[in-house]
Amino acid sequence: MIGNLVSTVIPVFNRGAMLREAVASVLAQTWRPIEIIIVDDGSTDDTPAVAAELAAKHPEIVRVLHQSNAGPGVARQRGLEDSRGEFVQFLDSDDLLLPEKFALQVAGLRGDPEAGIAYGKSYRESRGERRPHPDARIYEQPRTLFPVLLKYRIWDTLTPLYRRDLLDQVGPWPRTRQLEDWEYDAQAAALGAKLVFVDSYLAVSYDHGGDRLCHLWMRDPSAMRERVAAYVAVLNHAKRAGVPRDSVEMRQFVRSLFWMARTAGSYGLPDEARRLFDLARSEALHPGWDYRLFAWMAALFGWTRASRWADRLARRAA
Repeated sequence: MIGNLVSTVIPVFNRGAMLREAVASVLAQTWRPIEIIIVDDGSTDDTPAVAAELAAKHPEIVRVLHQSNAGPGVARQRGLEDSRGEFVQFLDSDDLLLPEKFALQVAGLRGDPEAGIAYGKSYRESRGERRPHPDARIYEQPRTLFPVLLKYRIWDTLTPLYRRDLLDQVGPWPRTRQLEDWEYDAQAAALGAKLVFVDSYLAVSYDHGGDRLCHLWMRDPSAMRERVAAYVAVLNHAKRAGVPRDSVEMRQFVRSLFWMARTAGSYGLPDEARRLFDLARSEALHPGWDYRLFAWMAALFGWTRASRWADRLARRAA
């Protein structure tokens, strides 16, 4: 590990033009020293050529790794293992960092020795319009990821800056392609990692529209299975961290498990539906009539039909 060095890991798949912009935003950082590890995740277009060009132009900063297509989590882990920095940044190839990000977050971590992760505010840009990220609940400014992580993520993947020694304890990125970033946050949360908030805008995530990897679960049963596995993993991490069953966050998460059980069932995954339902019912403080009704419907008509009927009823009620 090299002191003061900030390592940026950029997984990329078939995004040559966007990769140029992402790398440019790292090169524009006011902080030095930096390094950039591009992990080409089996691209089939001009992305490998673009990555090679960037490495040739900035040989002292940019390195390129290649792997067969395995998804962003595996690519991030590959880049992390090759990195040498005291601090680590994960950046998706279609997003950008603002120039002062590293300087502000390193200062935040230096000023708070207990903190392992620095985060802050970010923008979401869509159709040329840049606004404060609508999903980032930064006004809460929690000191730890649990229990708030059971309600929502407080950042996009590009927002935090990590101490490398914390990531060595967190363990590897999940090898799945669905909710792998949420599960990775839960791994850090289970360690009790401390956070420090930097009250500045640090990054820009882009909403490009169209099809996205995170939406694959809507049509691919294997992707839905990965989402189910992520929910189970997050629950286990929360229990390992000692999040109380009667906390507001845990009660809300248990309701999410119940909802995911019905969703999995409606997508034709009865085993996954049963697993999530059993978890939700066992973790609920006082399972209500809706649990009993759904269990009766599943026993009588099967998990898939019961889930689809429950989904229709929920939509009508909404």
